[in-house]
Amino acid sequence: MKVSLLITTYNRPDALEMVLNSIEYQVWKPDQVVVADDGSDDRTVSVIKKFQRKWQIPLLHSWHEDHGFRLAESRNKGLALINTEYVIMIDGDMILDEYFVKDHVVNATEGFFLQGGRCLLTADFTQKILRSPQIYPNFSYMKRGVESRFEKRITAFRAPWLTKLLRKEIIYSHKAIRGCNMSFFLRDIMAVNGFNNDMVGWGREDSEFVERLFNSGIKRYNIKFSALGYHLYHVESSRESLPENDRILRNAMDNKLQYCSNGLNKFLKQ
Repeated sequence: MKVSLLITTYNRPDALEMVLNSIEYQVWKPDQVVVADDGSDDRTVSVIKKFQRKWQIPLLHSWHEDHGFRLAESRNKGLALINTEYVIMIDGDMILDEYFVKDHVVNATEGFFLQGGRCLLTADFTQKILRSPQIYPNFSYMKRGVESRFEKRITAFRAPWLTKLLRKEIIYSHKAIRGCNMSFFLRDIMAVNGFNNDMVGWGREDSEFVERLFNSGIKRYNIKFSALGYHLYHVESSRESLPENDRILRNAMDNKLQYCSNGLNKFLKQ
């Protein structure tokens, strides 16, 4: 099965460089990588061009002007470039464990999307490793700086046998929906018309998208102890758009919507 990585980014070229560098260490290489850019400046272009020159893997860059936080639209513009049957979606500040892509592919199941977790890095550790973004860090669940609380470090322990043991069918749940580590069959994304471009500002774009997947009959698997991603620290975004985005999410829930009119098709027609 051919698989693509969709990476969202906005003006964090050093973080993006670390993410792209971690792709080089994957034991199962993606067939395509698309960087969905929410309006970054030329520093991000320089990083992408650097990897395009040395990679055999196709690396594409979608971009639109910076008119504020438009993650949903940015993702759709990137999705319009995908040409594989399976898509793994990550954030541009998620450094990937070397088995990340493989773990998603081997757990991919018809009629489901996969929800992975994340291992949060502390501010100090993030600052330290970003000084050398070209170096692939040696992560471990015992390493200081991987999660601030010791009891949370277990999320950085890879054990595929535990993934299979703990995996269960989830018909409906928005708990811990995180777009930084998810994967889907492209046809399922197309069927619900991707993300809702009406969702602007931070929050709920992932949940509204997943709500329409649920309403169309797609279920969820959580893949714990596999597909490990190490999330670089960043200051949280403003929540001022949440009331309107909550309203859009509630409308999808109340009306059992499967399709949004202002979605991925906006870019497929171009």
